[in-house]
Amino acid sequence: MRGVNLVLALLVSSTAAPAIAGPVSDGEIAAARGDYANAFRLWRPLAEQGDPQAQLFLGYLYKNGQGVHQDYAEAVRWLHAAADQGNAHAQSALGLMHEIGLGVPKDYSAAAMWFGRAAVQGNPVAQGQIGHLYLLGLGVAQNDAEAAKWFRHAADQGDAEAEINLGYLYESGKGVPQDYVQAHKWYNLAVSHSKSSGKAPFTLAMSNRDRIAAKMTPAKLSEALTLAREWKPPTP
Repeated sequence: MRGVNLVLALLVSSTAAPAIAGPVSDGEIAAARGDYANAFRLWRPLAEQGDPQAQLFLGYLYKNGQGVHQDYAEAVRWLHAAADQGNAHAQSALGLMHEIGLGVPKDYSAAAMWFGRAAVQGNPVAQGQIGHLYLLGLGVAQNDAEAAKWFRHAADQGDAEAEINLGYLYESGKGVPQDYVQAHKWYNLAVSHSKSSGKAPFTLAMSNRDRIAAKMTPAKLSEALTLAREWKPPTP
């Protein structure tokens, strides 16, 4: 399962929604250089005026205790404000807070609701998380096929954890026909898409890939390697 450490750096990367010119983007610049107190000063009045991007960022500052005293309840309040306006990043983050029980009681049904809203907007973190909930039957009826569907949506965006989970489903034949070639392909892609070799997804993906390779014929292994090498994200 993905952790709930919502690092602010992710917000100012290309995965975050584009910032508008002005104080919001000025706050992003300040946060990128570690000046969270100034980022808070810039974002707070905008958040109070209803700007969803500023509300999102403010929620992350309170969650991480960056530039302000850590306050999970306050983080949830600002994330909720942004999520209610349709911000997919805030919806995904709020789902994680409900799933873990930070600032709110642990509630898988609420987590599934918020992940679902973000997932249909294409947020890969939410897609992976709602897939995980379907796989385990937490907050939703257990459904391997739904899990596979959402893992694939996230995997198609290069999300390493979703790729690992999709590989597992192909390996075990849950929600999809058992297919070692597809399993090896997704494990191999997860190795490539993991952030670094020192992190858990990389280690798990590599272990799974090597384990299943031992069960495959040379021809099937060659096919899987070719599929991984030629893989490209689907065209929107």
